[in-house]
Amino acid sequence: MARSQIKLIGFPGTGLLPLFVGSDMGFFGKREIDLELERTPSSMYQAQKLVAGEFNIGCSAVDNFIAYEEGAGEVELDRKPDLFVFMGSTRIELSFVVAKGILSYEDLKGKTLALDALATGFAFALYRMLDDAGLTADDYEMVSVGATPDRWEAVKNGQHAGTLLIEPFTGQARAAGYTILGSSLETFDHYPGQMFGAMRGWATKNRDLMVRFILGYLDALDWTLERENLPQTADVLKKNMPQIPASGLIPAVEKLLVPETGLVPEGKIDMEGLKTILELRSQYAPQGKQLTDAKKYLDLSFYKQALERREM
Repeated sequence: MARSQIKLIGFPGTGLLPLFVGSDMGFFGKREIDLELERTPSSMYQAQKLVAGEFNIGCSAVDNFIAYEEGAGEVELDRKPDLFVFMGSTRIELSFVVAKGILSYEDLKGKTLALDALATGFAFALYRMLDDAGLTADDYEMVSVGATPDRWEAVKNGQHAGTLLIEPFTGQARAAGYTILGSSLETFDHYPGQMFGAMRGWATKNRDLMVRFILGYLDALDWTLERENLPQTADVLKKNMPQIPASGLIPAVEKLLVPETGLVPEGKIDMEGLKTILELRSQYAPQGKQLTDAKKYLDLSFYKQALERREM
């Protein structure tokens, strides 16, 4: 079998660890796949490049796939999207980290808060946190800044009063003495992190490659979740994310091993979490469209085929 290349675009964060492991430890190679991974600077960039065909697969907040499929994305696309979700990735904890001197939600009044995008991705999770705290949209201003590293930098330099962070950035913030006002674990019973998605046309034409990617990922995921591999896993994380301090590597991996805050075992889709995402989009999206059919955005046939091949 000839080797095939897959171009994948995902957000910078420790949730990419199974992809690092898959490449570095040869799990994708065993499936005759060369994985080219790019870390996106924003959800807008990711959507544009994925829909344009410059990347084959995206790893993103599931709301990003839904938003652009509904014509409600933050940026115009050069063609009609045909996006779908085929496998779960993480159930990350979103932490609302605020600048030094901010001690309560009340202190946020009149301040600006940093988001990747204002009406896609994890934005609505922060809106719900602020609503639950009694703030209204008139109390603060949301600003689109980009992916997590840029937002974290904007809070550190005092440009904005707060943002949502994921690991390893949450751990860095906590170690530096920043206040965490809330988290997705406290706000929602079910809230998914990121999922894998692609364009239907490309996936259909490349079904065997999609299945091989899923198999390689699941092999890498199983290896990553084996606690006995933790030291090697931390080494892989250090190689691919050298900005994480040595003292933070093991804690970062440990958090990924907990399903509530990390990697989703077997890459399963969190259907209850999807319902939460649709509820939030129905409430907060400017379009005000009621969305209830989660299956509209899914095609699990590739995943099911991979599981069947795994059992052979």
